[in-house]
Amino acid sequence: MVEVRFCEQEKIEDSLLAFAVILARTEGKWVFCKHRERDTYEVPGGHREKGESILETARRELREETGAIDFRLKPVCAYSVKGKTAVNKGDEDESFGMLFVADIFSFEKELHSEIEKIVLSENLPSNWTYPDIQPKLLAEATRRGYLG
Repeated sequence: MVEVRFCEQEKIEDSLLAFAVILARTEGKWVFCKHRERDTYEVPGGHREKGESILETARRELREETGAIDFRLKPVCAYSVKGKTAVNKGDEDESFGMLFVADIFSFEKELHSEIEKIVLSENLPSNWTYPDIQPKLLAEATRRGYLG
């Protein structure tokens, strides 16, 4: 069982924030990514690299995974995922990330990453890559008033 918890960024030690996840929209549509090695859809995001701030991670991942050139990015909250996942090896392991929302105004013509394609949709996917995590992040951003 995977448990997702939310809190304010100030309550999590910055060095623990290992992931940035971005709920992105453009022209009123959701922006989802399809990884080359998967048949599922996910929101942009990824691991923090050494020396990056978590905001720099979010900017980099949004550019790499969607080709976003011009965008507005806002932090929502910190979150943790406890339980066995692709990252957490055991039921008691916990990883931490920062949730962002973004409005994308323009994209590059080509993607240069592990992402095969981006999909713009008015609807949420039924086949999430991380179904125990991503819908909960979306619900929390909506609850906090970041998404209409």
